[in-house]
Amino acid sequence: MSDKPLDGNRVLVLVTNYGVEQDELVVPVRRLRENGADVTVAAVSSDPVQTLVGDKDPGETVEPDTTLDALDPGAYQLLLLPGGTINADQLRLESKALETVKAFASSGRPIAAICHGPWALVEADVLNGKTLTSYPSVRTDIRNAGAKEWVDEEAVSDSANGYTLVTSRTPKDLDAFVSAIDKALVGS
Repeated sequence: MSDKPLDGNRVLVLVTNYGVEQDELVVPVRRLRENGADVTVAAVSSDPVQTLVGDKDPGETVEPDTTLDALDPGAYQLLLLPGGTINADQLRLESKALETVKAFASSGRPIAAICHGPWALVEADVLNGKTLTSYPSVRTDIRNAGAKEWVDEEAVSDSANGYTLVTSRTPKDLDAFVSAIDKALVGS
């Protein structure tokens, strides 16, 4: 029997196939897996995911485990939405991604989003009454979507309105972000 703190927890990561910020995908996936979580990366298609560094330089290529259309959102305890401006902007146009976000929020399961990742939350209309953070340029969208407050902190956890939302600003906040995700999983 393993004694890793996240054993038995399943995490779903939603991305597009181009433009996700490399460290916002690779670092949480690696650390969650090291802690025992079963992490599934779901992309729009089965093609490799081309990450970017700083929204412009090519980063690592990641093989998705499944596609948005093939996934069963009910099989996971936590939803993770990495940023990257291009990724986040395109993901919020994917109806299956928005349905998945709504399913997690309405069922009370935690959602974690970093940088521009909260754009999918804005589009899915699940931010009412929440306090959260993001990349600074997203704050007006968040406020306009009914959030209670946008704050400039490295990681924010808010359990208002039936589900826990964990958010962070940038790759510089990844240690605090992953730690807050761990806590949200252990508490779920």
